[in-house]
Amino acid sequence: MGGLEGPPKPPIGGSEAARGTRAAPRGLDSFTRSVRVEVIPTADAVDPEALGGAAVLIVDVLRASTTIITALAHGAAAVVPVAGPSDARLRAGAFDDGGAIVAGERGGEMVPGFDLGNSPVAFASERVRGRTVVFTTSNGTRALLAARRAAAVGIAALVNASAASAWAEAQARDVVIVCAGERGRSSLEDTVCAGLLVERLPGTTPTAAAREAVTTARRYGADVGRLAVDSRWARHLDAAGHGLDVAACLALDTTAVVPVYLPDVDKVVLAPR
Repeated sequence: MGGLEGPPKPPIGGSEAARGTRAAPRGLDSFTRSVRVEVIPTADAVDPEALGGAAVLIVDVLRASTTIITALAHGAAAVVPVAGPSDARLRAGAFDDGGAIVAGERGGEMVPGFDLGNSPVAFASERVRGRTVVFTTSNGTRALLAARRAAAVGIAALVNASAASAWAEAQARDVVIVCAGERGRSSLEDTVCAGLLVERLPGTTPTAAAREAVTTARRYGADVGRLAVDSRWARHLDAAGHGLDVAACLALDTTAVVPVYLPDVDKVVLAPR
């Protein structure tokens, strides 16, 4: 995806609300207690009630996370995640000025009648700049909506792994990395990304699942392009004619953009830096 647009990456800043976080309680414990890092393998495994108080990173490398990151990096005003195609059409129809794009997929292919699918390479500046993207996918938006009770929710992928982990560290909370997976099964590319995120959170206490993700990630290191062959879903997308998407998604640290989900306004926007 090389060279996604977006401002340079100074330290994260801005107000609590703008960063997509609720104020963390301060006190001695906040400086002495080790931050715990958990990895959840699929959207289906999420217990929304258990996420309260945590900073959550949503990971759907192929392709929802990467598409959301790309859309906002290329100037989209916001991304509105919804559960299904009918919800997407309804929400997009509320924008009577034509300022909304309806986008998403089912089974890896664009929903008939939508403006765009779930292809990050299709979210070019000329298509999305200044517009709101109403978005639904098979797995990624489900994971995102399941995290709405968390204290803070960011969007992570390989393309922004370092920036996303820095955002999570700045929240000064326990971190939960939610992998979208695919049809209720864990996906290799999401697990590798989760492991890379955990590695970029020094001084934390990883759970057993987080340590397992790190072990998997270390088989690849920076050579995440090998996932194009090793990942079942990457091979499926390539065979379906989405090879450019696969290449764009399997690139490490190409942008400093970190989208955050603001459930109070039901939008994903850029976290100020």
